[in-house]
Amino acid sequence: MIRGHAGVAKPNFSLMLFEMSTLECHNFKFTATRTFQMPYNHEKRKGLITQLQYSHGDRRTVFKSLHSTISSKSYSSKVDRKEGSIGSSLYSRPSLVEMKNVRLENRSKVYEFLRGIGVVPDELDGLELPVTVDVMKERVDFLLKLGLTIEDINNYPLILGCSVKKNMIPVLDYLGKLGVRKSTFTEFLKRYPQVLHSSVVVDLAPVIKYLQGMDIKPNDIPRVLERYPEVLGFKLEGTMSTSVAYLVGIGVTRREIGGVLTKYPEILGMRVARVIKPFVEYLEGLGIPRLAVARLIEKRPHILGFGLEKKVKPNIQLLLEFKVREAYLPSIVAQYAEIIGIDLEANLQTQRNLLKSLIELDNDNFGTIIEKMPQVVSLSRSAVINHVDFLKTCGFSLLQVKNMVIGCPQLLALNIDIMKHSFEFFQMEMGRPLEDLATFPAFFTYGLESTIKPRHRKVVQKGISCSLSWLLNCADEKFMERMSYDTIDMEEMETTPTFDMNSLIQPRNDESDSEYEEDSEEES
Repeated sequence: MIRGHAGVAKPNFSLMLFEMSTLECHNFKFTATRTFQMPYNHEKRKGLITQLQYSHGDRRTVFKSLHSTISSKSYSSKVDRKEGSIGSSLYSRPSLVEMKNVRLENRSKVYEFLRGIGVVPDELDGLELPVTVDVMKERVDFLLKLGLTIEDINNYPLILGCSVKKNMIPVLDYLGKLGVRKSTFTEFLKRYPQVLHSSVVVDLAPVIKYLQGMDIKPNDIPRVLERYPEVLGFKLEGTMSTSVAYLVGIGVTRREIGGVLTKYPEILGMRVARVIKPFVEYLEGLGIPRLAVARLIEKRPHILGFGLEKKVKPNIQLLLEFKVREAYLPSIVAQYAEIIGIDLEANLQTQRNLLKSLIELDNDNFGTIIEKMPQVVSLSRSAVINHVDFLKTCGFSLLQVKNMVIGCPQLLALNIDIMKHSFEFFQMEMGRPLEDLATFPAFFTYGLESTIKPRHRKVVQKGISCSLSWLLNCADEKFMERMSYDTIDMEEMETTPTFDMNSLIQPRNDESDSEYEEDSEEES
């Protein structure tokens, strides 16, 4: 605000001057008072002020333009010098584009080589491969020497990403030191080629240590690996540990686990929720106690591999269709667990037709035979015919043979030579009528030297006249008790042997042995 200046006498107004930005007009604000006088030199001063403002603005504009010009020239000079230095360097590097083109060219040559020998390289994109054809040829030749074929490589082309020196040789050397036979390497790699990607220390050694911790004997570990090489790819804290824990939980004896896994290592790859548990619960639903199921698994662990939906359930339904009574299903499975895993329908049809032609067996009695000896479904045709012919040569009528087979179907599976010795003793020493044998055909199932002869002598000495059933159908302790009787209990004479499920539940006293025998000859 200007309150007064020279040339203005007694000013009666105030002059307000606002400084605007460069090249903008200036507005003046006048505040009127009672008297208003314009000084004579006001226009001159106004022009002077305006000129100063524009001059000031011009200087700033010129300065900025000059600075921009200098900066641009300086930057251009630096860039020119830099580009000149790169272009003149003796140690220039190829660009990323050039390097990429070289890699693509090398891979194209490798692919061309693989196609030339029949390998389809479509799945190898993104996989790190040798940069030269010579190195790739070395890998292919090594795999072919191991016994693999081009078809095997095409089944798992990622195997070509394994280095011979860094991957293949260390893994195969380790397996050889464990005892895996070189003659099995081909089949081993066909089933589980992924093993060549493994690290011996990080991947393989911990699995071997785990198997040893499961009480698998050192001599059995290579056989386990040969039978189920996929086990080397399982995680310790995953399927393997849970399957073993579940088996122990249902009653499989802890000291039997090693033998179970040795016989059927595929258990280590089975999921509890999807495979093992539904199988166990289904057998329980048939009427087999859980502990009995555990004993079945100890003796025949391979039954866990029977498909529940594809084999087990359909086979149970077939047994019912062939006149097997539902109440006998538990004992049938307990006696012959394989019956739920074989191709049963064809076997049932064949055996029923054969027995019908030989002894005129009807359908209902065929079901009865299966209830007493389920193994009959797997007997060979020649075995059945030979045993029926033997009984006929002993003098039994067709009807008697039929009833004997229905009453004791084990007759169709016994050793015929032993049966001949027993029959000769029956005729020559015991002097009994043939009808006694027809009534109690199980006579042939008892040991001649261990049971029949000593008991026959005792009853002769005591002067007892008894049936063959009363004589033989009891344990030794019970027989000695019978020798003290004054009379014979008729009910005991009618007792027939049946399968006792409790015998399966009893704990096993025998130690588990290896299923495999160590080879006497070392294979190179």
